[in-house]
Amino acid sequence: MIEGFWWLFLTIGVAGIVRGFTGFGTALIFVPVAGRFLPASDVIILITLTGLASTSALLPRAWGQGNRREVALLLVAALPTVPVGIWAMGWLDDVIVRWIVAGVAGGTLLSLMTGLRYDGRIGWAGLLGIGALAGLVGGMTGLTGPVIIIAYLASRHGAQEVRANTILFLAGLDLVIFANLMFGGQVAWALVWVAALLSIPYFTTTLLGQSLFDPRHERLYRSAAYGVIALAVLTGLPIWG
Repeated sequence: MIEGFWWLFLTIGVAGIVRGFTGFGTALIFVPVAGRFLPASDVIILITLTGLASTSALLPRAWGQGNRREVALLLVAALPTVPVGIWAMGWLDDVIVRWIVAGVAGGTLLSLMTGLRYDGRIGWAGLLGIGALAGLVGGMTGLTGPVIIIAYLASRHGAQEVRANTILFLAGLDLVIFANLMFGGQVAWALVWVAALLSIPYFTTTLLGQSLFDPRHERLYRSAAYGVIALAVLTGLPIWG
């Protein structure tokens, strides 16, 4: 069994509740904790595989509520940047990656707390840029959500559409990242087994979180999102060890 397994088991369970309710947040909670025990490449593999498991609980509802054409454009843009991010992750020291994780999470929180808003719909050029940046950051850190979170929560999209599009995009991006890691020979079967074990509490608590979501409570939704990001910033700082 890997070092810190039970901490990871507990963390992924808590992250599942948040993911089910908000549509994102798993990586923001899991990656900083897992980074204390495992190298960055192993963390990305675990968060990607467990993310795929949770998708089976969230995808059916999101598929009917999301803008699939918009999400497809985001994913197309992410395809060429994911391998660049994975290459950067392998080249950088793990402590530096952890600082980048904290910086990305902190920047996400700052952007949202300052009330950044965009009036109108995001055009195709903007979607391509968002998707490309999300692929780069996701491949390098395992944080697949922050870029898309900033883009959508800063817009005038409703809570239900934000949640559904985020779920769809993160599911697709997880597949892209895992395929790149698999073809690069970076996926050990021992990690696949650990991911399978972690998927048990994750799947269960994701369903619980989904049952708590109500689009009428948009203010609560945004507050939950801010709380998730703040937690990531605090726990992800390498100064804690």
